[in-house]
Amino acid sequence: MIPLGIEQDGEARDRAVADARQRAGAVAGALSIATGRDAVERSLAAAGTGPGGTPVVYGLGRDTDGRAGEDDVTRAASGTTSLVVDVSGGAAYLQPVRVGADTAVVEVFIPDSAQQGGNWWLLIGLVVGLIAASVFVVDRLAAKAVAAARGLVQAAMAVGDGDLAVRVQPSGPRELAEAGYAFNRMADRLVTSRTNEREMVADLSHRLRTPLTALRLDADALDSDDTSVGTFSEAELDRRRTIRRIRQAIVTLEGEVDVLINTSRKAVAQAAPPEGGGMCDASEVVRERMVFWSQLASDQQRPYKVIGAHTRIPVPVPRPELAAALDAVLGNVFRYTPQGTAFEVAISRRDGYVAVRVDDAGPGIANPDRALRRGASDRGSTGLGLDIAKRVAQQARGSVSLDRAQLGGASVIMLLADAEATPRQMSRFGLVGRLAREPGSRRWPRQRPAEE
Repeated sequence: MIPLGIEQDGEARDRAVADARQRAGAVAGALSIATGRDAVERSLAAAGTGPGGTPVVYGLGRDTDGRAGEDDVTRAASGTTSLVVDVSGGAAYLQPVRVGADTAVVEVFIPDSAQQGGNWWLLIGLVVGLIAASVFVVDRLAAKAVAAARGLVQAAMAVGDGDLAVRVQPSGPRELAEAGYAFNRMADRLVTSRTNEREMVADLSHRLRTPLTALRLDADALDSDDTSVGTFSEAELDRRRTIRRIRQAIVTLEGEVDVLINTSRKAVAQAAPPEGGGMCDASEVVRERMVFWSQLASDQQRPYKVIGAHTRIPVPVPRPELAAALDAVLGNVFRYTPQGTAFEVAISRRDGYVAVRVDDAGPGIANPDRALRRGASDRGSTGLGLDIAKRVAQQARGSVSLDRAQLGGASVIMLLADAEATPRQMSRFGLVGRLAREPGSRRWPRQRPAEE
């Protein structure tokens, strides 16, 4: 605004000087024709009265009341060009003119008011208005940034206090919005990490059921621990008390495992498949685990068969995970079917998938859909056995389904991706196409081997 005001003042001065030059030229033209007193008066009257009053003529032998000094008039008369000199209250425009043998000087006064064209009060008002508008706009923008930063701080403090459900609405400048999105991703990862940790504790606890099942079955095979009926020797009393303590310890240990599992999964809202990789031979895992379970089957006089585990069948699942899933399913067979109930473990590959099937001749599963939900059980257990198998199958890009076995009981099929299968275009009518269209299907079309 300051350069604009100075420029306006300069333009006003130039206009005032041009007006003074025009008026002085009119007087000079009249003097060059006639020099009489009347002629001079007429020429001055013709020049008119401007902002500085009537022009003044020096050098005609008459008194003048001009504003220019004697030296300035003399300097203008000795020259051939006009001069603009500063005088009190403004400036004087001096123009020499030849009048016969003499030289006269015409003076036109230019007051200071005629040289000021800039409205400084208006410019100052504009400056104040622009500053006020800038402050208002910056304050509004800063308020949004401060609100976004305050929301991010409050959300971070809430997460620090343990509330992992809090999220922020990204807003404000681009950097703060990106920080909000990053915070939401971090909170999601924390929730997933805590969920996976709780499920890992629950699943590891559930794996303890395998040795506990063996201990309980061995304890059940021991003699009676009743010491209230009959007469026993001291050695027999000690032996029966020992059996009782063993059975009580097993019951207590099973209760503690149940408490640990229930506590671990209490805060888990939804199961999430764990990240990870690995490869193993499914047939080798089946043979290895059946070495353990066959001993328990012999103790309980359970007929069993293992089918298809003689060839190498790689699957994209770590060995411990597949072993835990198989132990969970077989543990349910031993836990929830009477002693002497037959079972069968079969493994086969077809259409790019590997099926690990566990059949039994027990009472079956009344509600398959409920049994596949995490933490749901109709038998009073933790309900994690089938969920472990389901998570392992999903990790291998497969699924778990329940069916009625030809033995009469339940049939649990773990469907795993075949690591050696060649990728193929999904068929609309084949098994792969049906599984792609119906990922939650519980049916596994299979050909049962002939009974031996």
